[in-house]
Amino acid sequence: MSMFGGAEAPKETFPFELTDAEWRAKLTPEQYRVLRGHGTERPGSCALNFEKRAGTFSCVGCGQALFRNGTKFESGTGWPSFNEPLEGAVGVTEDRKFGMVRTEVHCANCGGHLGHVFPDGPPPTGLRYCINGVAMDFAPAED
Repeated sequence: MSMFGGAEAPKETFPFELTDAEWRAKLTPEQYRVLRGHGTERPGSCALNFEKRAGTFSCVGCGQALFRNGTKFESGTGWPSFNEPLEGAVGVTEDRKFGMVRTEVHCANCGGHLGHVFPDGPPPTGLRYCINGVAMDFAPAED
């Protein structure tokens, strides 16, 4: 377990797996580019960045619950930001692309790329999970 609350490295296999053809059929081209191709959406391009209702954010690839809206905060980055995932929902790996060292966040159930986590978030965790909105669905809480 790391300081970010996830597994240190992704496993070669995940509980939820599809073939590449099945992923392409299930996801939109933008979702596939981000979730399976480790891409990044344009900042401010996803409506989930502005979602303020109580509810749960889940992985668009497999439906695993990832974050509760009570952990979401406005970071000013243009992507949905959270200070804590649900227990066991995400894993982390070291990302050395683009000449930087960052901590990549992936869905613990399907391995889909979600975004990155940084140590500059608000209390109580001090973490900022900067997540691509296109990689998630949102379900509002029932009254």
